Amino acid sequence: MKPYFAHFAILIFLLFSCDDSNGDNTMTDDAQDDGNGDISLSFISAFSNLSFQRPVDFQIANDGSGRVFVVEQAGTIKVFQNDPMVTEAGTFLDISNEINTDANEQGLLGLAFHPDFASNGYFYVNYTPSETLSVTSRFQVSFADQNSADPNSELVLLETQQPFTNHNGGQLAFGPDGYLYIASGDGGSGGDPQNNAQTRSNLLGAILRIDVDNTSGGLDYAIPTDNPFVGENGIRGEIFAYGLRNPWRMSFDSQTGSLWTGDVGQGDREEINLIESGGNYGWKLFEGTFCFSGDCDDTGLIPPVFEYGHDAGDRSVTGGFVYRGNAIPSLQGKYVYADFISGRIWSLSLDGNDNELLFNTGLNIASFGVDAQNELYFCAFDGAIYTFQED
Repeated sequence: MKPYFAHFAILIFLLFSCDDSNGDNTMTDDAQDDGNGDISLSFISAFSNLSFQRPVDFQIANDGSGRVFVVEQAGTIKVFQNDPMVTEAGTFLDISNEINTDANEQGLLGLAFHPDFASNGYFYVNYTPSETLSVTSRFQVSFADQNSADPNSELVLLETQQPFTNHNGGQLAFGPDGYLYIASGDGGSGGDPQNNAQTRSNLLGAILRIDVDNTSGGLDYAIPTDNPFVGENGIRGEIFAYGLRNPWRMSFDSQTGSLWTGDVGQGDREEINLIESGGNYGWKLFEGTFCFSGDCDDTGLIPPVFEYGHDAGDRSVTGGFVYRGNAIPSLQGKYVYADFISGRIWSLSLDGNDNELLFNTGLNIASFGVDAQNELYFCAFDGAIYTFQED
């Protein structure tokens, strides 16, 4: 496979730009600490014979099949064997007729397989059927063909009204507790004009947590009894954490169970957050550690583990994974993430004190994913899926 060493930058406004419609694009002049840059790595095309249209998620089913699933924003999920020489990807699910992609940040945005997928065939998606709605649904694999989903098996679990067309979040992930976590943006526009992220009577600007194996209260899911706001008047019990602007890509550390997310900033700061039960991450009171509105009182707010500014052309964080594979020893136990606009990739120590630039790829990096061996991949809007190798 051919290594790619990128030494160029591109100017582009695409999926997750944080320069919103209100024109509030003030930048900060403090630089991001990129460390010494002495990790010897390259990134390579993982499946050089395949190409995808705006890939936004990379998942595996954890069923021992060795398959990879890539989500395309327009509404399809591709499936193929995790083999660098693979020449063809099949269509696992096509709901493109149900997807609204008129706005740049809408579409099929997330995929997660049930922990017992091998026995029950359930998987979950998040998508936007219209400009004003986000949906989390369950589908089931076809009994006749394990490489194809049954398009008629959809069970809509959760619908979230969207006042604007951007900041949809959409990442889905099962935690080590077996519950489904859902990343939800603040509803869009610029500056959270409806203060959704601090308003817990709705499901916006939050990480949600639901039990998909049970039902209660007339819902097609149950709310875990240990969710932090269960029983509190006027607060949605599904909320696990809140005060987020646009949590774009979250993941659980496979070793510690910690939940990491990138949160796309407004005009100044991009955030990396460790999500805690009941945590308030500050938006729109604060953007990172910068006061954005209100009285600037940060009492009770959880600051980011790490934040960076926009001075170097970075504009929109893409959350990644804590690396727990074996092929790249130099990344072991580090959080690897990127910026969608600049294409830069970094590794961050888990205490947030050491951030090192790995690559300036020049690619629009929409998502990261891991395979069955916990090796790391990323999806780029040039149509390729990349992985890493140590030189």
